[in-house]
Amino acid sequence: MQHLTKRWCMKPLSFCVSLQMFLVALSFAYFAKALSGSYMKSTITQLERRFDIPSYLIGVIDGSFEIGNLLVIAFVSYFGAKLHRPKIIAIGCLLMSLGTFLIALPHFIIGRYKFETSIRSSVNSTSDLSPCPVRSSVLAAGPSASSVPSSGCEHESMLSMWIYVFLGNILRGIGETPVQPLGISYIDDYALEENAAFYIGTSTIIGPVFGYLLGSVCAKIYVDIGFVNMESISITPGDARWVGAWWLGYLIAGLITLLSAVPFWFLPKSLPLPERRLAKYSPERTSFIKDSPLLEHKYQADEPANFLEMAKDFLPTLRSLLGNPVYFLYLCITIIQFNSLIGMVTYKPKYIEQHYGQSASKANFLMASCNADCQCPETNWDPVCGENGLTYFSPCLAGCRTSHGSGIDTVFEECSCVAVGNHTASAGQCNYRDSCHRVFPYFLALSVITSFIISLGGTPGYMLLIRCIRPQLKSLALGFHTLTTRTLAGIPAPIYFGAIIDTTCLKWGQKKCGGRGACRIYNTTAYRYSLITTLDLHICSAVWGWNKQK
Repeated sequence: MQHLTKRWCMKPLSFCVSLQMFLVALSFAYFAKALSGSYMKSTITQLERRFDIPSYLIGVIDGSFEIGNLLVIAFVSYFGAKLHRPKIIAIGCLLMSLGTFLIALPHFIIGRYKFETSIRSSVNSTSDLSPCPVRSSVLAAGPSASSVPSSGCEHESMLSMWIYVFLGNILRGIGETPVQPLGISYIDDYALEENAAFYIGTSTIIGPVFGYLLGSVCAKIYVDIGFVNMESISITPGDARWVGAWWLGYLIAGLITLLSAVPFWFLPKSLPLPERRLAKYSPERTSFIKDSPLLEHKYQADEPANFLEMAKDFLPTLRSLLGNPVYFLYLCITIIQFNSLIGMVTYKPKYIEQHYGQSASKANFLMASCNADCQCPETNWDPVCGENGLTYFSPCLAGCRTSHGSGIDTVFEECSCVAVGNHTASAGQCNYRDSCHRVFPYFLALSVITSFIISLGGTPGYMLLIRCIRPQLKSLALGFHTLTTRTLAGIPAPIYFGAIIDTTCLKWGQKKCGGRGACRIYNTTAYRYSLITTLDLHICSAVWGWNKQK
């Protein structure tokens, strides 16, 4: 450790302490923003079910982070490089924290989660639970309950609680804006050139690991834990109606992000430049840096800042940046790559859940002769698993006449559509496929390997980006790169990937006051091939781009 410190710091102790403190603070900020971002990805299924919205709308919510980033990234990257960078990063962390807390707000104002079920909540329940009522008696009783609007619909229809999540994610995007461009440019300015990559690489994001772990833990906790009697809950985490404690992780992530802002308030605006000999640039490098070949790579950021002069210089500076052929080609290629990467990362947890968590056979929701005497609402989703291994959308569609037990222990009997054994069915979907359990570890290992390979290009890519341009343009180059990739990849990719996923839905849920809700079950084969086809198109485009660059 002592050897590394001497290698990093060729300046007085105060310089070394300040630089290392900034590195630790930036690493923690990266951890915090990555944790909350990956946690958002891990909760998309929970948000779909809680707010009864389709996947494309989840894509809009996910893309709102990029919208917030888009609003300020160019100005923060350009003007922020000339101002107090650590304090601007601190303000960004505070905004990220507020946005994360805002995302969790709907849980505390929306009321308790209610799901459709025909299962009694307790043994002492006195309600009539005949899953398959005789058609004549139903007709005599008038319209079915599912066709009668629920009380309070006039009030509830005016409330779209997912808007709070949308706005909170926009605020997160605004707050995250200065962390990357200002943080990386600050490190690169005050580290020795040969060690700059080491500094930037040290800020490796381990946040996603903890974000997904946190998402996994919270998904197993019922959304209204502490406010309801858990014995009355008749569904399990494997049920398509289950909603985990999605709000809990956002409170934790918001607190961590708030703490990450503290160190930046105590860091200086600038540090002494590291001693170094004048660089001797290669002909290749001087061919795309349109300045003196002996131009120093570092520069002091604390020049007198006149806002009007900086504003006038913005467009010519941007034109100069885009005129750099290496920078422009790198920008185009990463836009293509990020489209596939962001789409994959956003819906990967959902893909795993759907593809590796379905029963062995297709769910049965047809009106065959076995349930012809029942008045079965086709909109209900109350799955049961028959002895024949089929998942039925409701006890009524399974032709079940009686039931006993309560909660998740309910057993339906005299099920005319279950033509084996004792003609019984149990609450919930059928167990997962054994073959999926065997294949999943291989899928996980392959995912880890590919993610590692993809990440290898991250730091070299940034070093290429900041080395192919003039030193004064580093913050703007990083910021504009982030701006364009998020505008042309971060915003549209989750939306069109979500729309493609929606086309593979087999059964849509119904909202309390009518209308289509969240998807309950997908055609996993169509789901898989639609994503593979989209990813292949992006990969082909990226390969073509690299060949053009060569």
